[in-house]
This record gives sequence, C-alpha cells and structure tokens, in this order.
Amino acid sequence: MNIIFQIDGGLGKSIMSTAMVEVIKKRYKNSFLIIVTAYPDVFLNNPYVDEVHTMNQVNGLYLKHIKDKDCKIFVSDPYRDNDFILEKPTHLFKTWCKIYGLRYNNEQPKIYLSQPEIDYFKPYYTTDKPILAMQVNGGPAGLGYQYAWTRDIPEPTILELIEHYKNDYTIIHIKREDQKIYPDTMQALDGYRSIAILLQLSNKRLLIDSFAQHLATALNKKSTVCWSITKPEIFGYKLHDNIKAEKFTKEPNLLQAIYNPFGLSEDISTIPYNNLNEVFDTNKIITSINNQKWYIGSQDSLVLVKQC
Repeated sequence: MNIIFQIDGGLGKSIMSTAMVEVIKKRYKNSFLIIVTAYPDVFLNNPYVDEVHTMNQVNGLYLKHIKDKDCKIFVSDPYRDNDFILEKPTHLFKTWCKIYGLRYNNEQPKIYLSQPEIDYFKPYYTTDKPILAMQVNGGPAGLGYQYAWTRDIPEPTILELIEHYKNDYTIIHIKREDQKIYPDTMQALDGYRSIAILLQLSNKRLLIDSFAQHLATALNKKSTVCWSITKPEIFGYKLHDNIKAEKFTKEPNLLQAIYNPFGLSEDISTIPYNNLNEVFDTNKIITSINNQKWYIGSQDSLVLVKQC
C-alpha cells in the first residue's frame, strides 16, 4: 500500500510530524510512505520514510503512486480540526491521529544525523565555556516588526537573562539574519541540522514555541520553553519545563478576532500588558534553566544518530 502524507506549515510542524510517520508505519507496517513537505531534509535518513517530495515537486505523483494503486492519502490538516480551533487541551499528535484513524502511543519526534554532519559542525560550537543555546524569537520572515508578543520573549527579559548568564556561559542565539542581535551573544545562523548539533552539545537551553523546542525533543534534550499564547498542552512536551506567560494586566481587544482570540504573530500594538516586564517572571525562567541537568560525557553521546 502507498501512503502519501502531506505536512503543511512551518519547520516546527514538519519536525513534529516525524512522530506521525512512526505512528503511520506502525499501523501500516508494509506500506510505502511518501512525504510531501516544504522541509524535505527533516526526513533525511528516517527509516520510516520511503520517499520525500517538496511542495513544488509533486507533478507525476498521481501516475506513480495513486493511479490503479492501493493507496491512502493523508492530507487533512489538524489545524482545521474543530478541537484545535476551539483550543481544547488535546495534543496535536492526538488530533492528527484522530483525523487519520490512527492510535497515538506516545511517539515523539526523531531526527537522524549522519556522522559526517556531526564531524563537520561540532568544531563550530567548541567554546571555552559551557553553552547556553537560546531561541527567543520565532515566526516567518518578513513580518515587518522584530517582536511578536504572542510568541517571543520580550527584550527586557532577554537582556536580564543574558546579563545573568554571560560570565559563566557562551550564549549562542539561534536566529535568522533578519532578526535582532543581542549583546554578549554569538549568533547561530546555520541550517536547522547544524542547530540540532548545537542543541545536543549545549549545556542549557532557553527556547520558545518554535522549531528549536521540537528539535530539542527529537534529541531528548530537556529545555526551558517559554509560552506566550500557544499552549504546551497542544504543542509542547512533558520532557521540557514549560513556563507560561503571566496573566494579562489589561483587557485584550478581541474585536478583530475570528476563530481564535489572537494570531500566532501579533505586533506590540495589541499586547494586553501594561509593560513588557509583566509578561514573564524572570526568576521562574532562571530557576528552570539552573535546574537543567548536565551529565559529564554527554557531548560525546549524540543520541538518535543514524550512522551513514
């Protein structure tokens, strides 16, 4: 049987979907699994995946895999499911499985790195101090503003955290070229597979609901993850220490809301706080980061690595 599984959306969603490919292959053991995604390299070396197509390379899919074939097509998007839209506390994996008639059994994202990748990128992250990796801004490029309050950590909180850790850690900021540069940090501008190696080698991790928290899960690296509007019960993992934003300090304006009260990327004009220091309790974040355990020798044990 051929199964075509299409993943719409961003990098984080494709990384999440690596858990779903395992669910699919466990249910349909002898199937030929074809992935359609905007991020094909997420599935490199994945033993559950037989073929990968990008969104603009699907011509001919019908004749090759569908016409006169025993075939299932999984293209329904869980973001359009009633439970997801109404923000019921159901994890996205369970919603995904429900719409495809599958059973979720705690499968988690997995990334398979090759030894040449590890050997190539590891020296770039060799420092004289332990590494604190942070991703504090997310979302798509071209927003027209640097801070999306519904996803990002506010700048005053970031600067306070950098000040707290800069003497003891090399702080490496996971970012795009168009995102803000913070003082006393190094910038990680490489592709996400290089970022995976950074996360594996890091001693501490401060992340938001963006691709790096899914990547950290795939590498089994416990992290501190800050949540503004999205919910860890839907997009997060029990592995991490999930810190939610504090309660709003002023009434939000919901007159323009459609299905959800807020969009995933909203600029500061709609923020329902009186000032940016009210969004997160910095002491909670520091306590969480300090409680991340670091085991001697873990830099040499890249788990979930496929030797190619």
